[in-house]
Amino acid sequence: MPTPRRADDGLTKFQRYRQNKQHKGMKLLRVWVPDPHHADFAAEALRQGKLLRGAPEEAETLEFLGLLADWPEG
Repeated sequence: MPTPRRADDGLTKFQRYRQNKQHKGMKLLRVWVPDPHHADFAAEALRQGKLLRGAPEEAETLEFLGLLADWPEG
């Protein structure tokens, strides 16, 4: 069994991983998303749902969600 390479570059495993991804043309992206466990989440979802109800975008959104629900897994 080969011995693991020792890194003398002073970088951590995660820094080397990120550096490798950058060299392959990838970019790290961090995104804040709503927390469904937050106390205000349900009220905000309801507010946004009411804004959408009857709007022209409602049918388009429902169609899109239906397509996602039918998306094959795996």
